[in-house]
Amino acid sequence: MNTALRKPAAAAQPPLEPQAASAREHLRLSGVQKVYTGGALPVTALADIDLSIARGEIFGIIGRSGAGKSSLIRTLNRLEDVSAGQVLVDGVDIGTLKGDRLVALRRRIGMIFQHFNLLASQTVLENLALPLKAAGFRRDEIEARARELLELVGLQGKEQVYPSRLSGGQKQRVGIARALMLKPELLLCDEATSALDPETTQSILALLQDINRRLGLTIVLITHEMAVIRQICDRVVVLEHGRIVEQGPVWQLFGAPQAEATRALLAPLAAQLPADLARRLAATRQSGARAVLELHYDGQGAEPDFQALGQALGAPVELLHGGIDRIQGHALGRLLVATAAPERRLASFLTQTGLFARAEVLGYV
Repeated sequence: MNTALRKPAAAAQPPLEPQAASAREHLRLSGVQKVYTGGALPVTALADIDLSIARGEIFGIIGRSGAGKSSLIRTLNRLEDVSAGQVLVDGVDIGTLKGDRLVALRRRIGMIFQHFNLLASQTVLENLALPLKAAGFRRDEIEARARELLELVGLQGKEQVYPSRLSGGQKQRVGIARALMLKPELLLCDEATSALDPETTQSILALLQDINRRLGLTIVLITHEMAVIRQICDRVVVLEHGRIVEQGPVWQLFGAPQAEATRALLAPLAAQLPADLARRLAATRQSGARAVLELHYDGQGAEPDFQALGQALGAPVELLHGGIDRIQGHALGRLLVATAAPERRLASFLTQTGLFARAEVLGYV
């Protein structure tokens, strides 16, 4: 991506005058609150939000409907003013920005929307041109930049196509290209894949990861799907009723969720006990029956080692069900195994350290 966009003198914006801040810290929210007062009673959408987002990371914000996700992401570019607290971008309190300095901030921040927000009466090229037209760039510069970005998002040759002729995934790729037209440093994604089918979602997430690597952009992504967080994010914050209930590296929240809201969001991804196995499972052990063990791995060090498991039990181990995910280099998941080990060995095995995060006997088959 070599095209250098030269701003005409009339469109030049004053710098934001960044203050001293960590070289790695791109955004910081400190004591942020957002209260809506337009109705009969005030509604608190955000309360006591404190978080830091590093430059160049992909940061996820997740929560159930009404958790405050959209309100939070809209504070990052001042589409929403906070009721209390500070939002700092490169050490600058954006609540103090006015006029040209606020315009300069928003031009450094691209945004991608759930429903694409493309103008149906405009071609792909004309949709991409809008941000640069507003900034006063020349037509040849605009077209060069648009073609460059269409190639980046895999839509070269679609310049004169209208949105109605595009698939949902293609529309979102146009939305991504448009968000990149002014060479932003920060990309906000508001449920960017919620309107897409699973296969298209995978391709859009892969594209965002590629853009993050190539351009070094900081990406902040809100979603209600833990599968999206698992695939793309470095760290994640979980919101519930406008408050942060949990935050940390993605692998950590998947491996050992602490908050009820986090566990509820992870529930659809959990492997369920197969119906045929549930029907066969007995609460007491009969002669010749094998114990069914549930082994949990939380990424803290232990990884599945069937030879070591068999040695600890003094009997072979058969895998019945489950799976292990690798997230950010950590092994996470749950395995159901069967073993004919005697009860005394089982009791000792359940107290083992280093073989799993925790284990329990589900029953006997």
